Amino acid sequence: MIKFFFLIVFTCFTAYGETQFAQPIPSIDNPRQIIFSISAGDDEAINHVLSTANNVLKFYGPENVEMEIVAYYHGIRALLKSEKEISVRVRALMQYDVKFVACGNTMQTKKIHPDELIEGSEIVTAGIVEVIEQIRSGATYIRP
Repeated sequence: MIKFFFLIVFTCFTAYGETQFAQPIPSIDNPRQIIFSISAGDDEAINHVLSTANNVLKFYGPENVEMEIVAYYHGIRALLKSEKEISVRVRALMQYDVKFVACGNTMQTKKIHPDELIEGSEIVTAGIVEVIEQIRSGATYIRP
């Protein structure tokens, strides 16, 4: 019975192949350009985006990725200093050169002052326009 179990487990793990890179293979000179957005403000949604971004960095290696995460609408919460647990994760990703961008329109609507944002966050006029322009420039948009 135990041998049968290990055979099933082994078969399951070997049934999946390694992910094949599309050409050109990601490198320092040709990094994957990836953009995420955070528009929902609940912990689960924010942490899902941050975890997915972390997984992408682990897979490719941070030197082979240019990553940007745009926060707008309720998702702006992800970039607030006052959100202690989330800000730890954001700062950790910033250490790997992940760019975090806040929507200026959302900040104006929600009356958020730039000093309330995690240091290193950038502000653009409109978060959704930033996403559109990054996609048009060749970035892959991921919405987990």
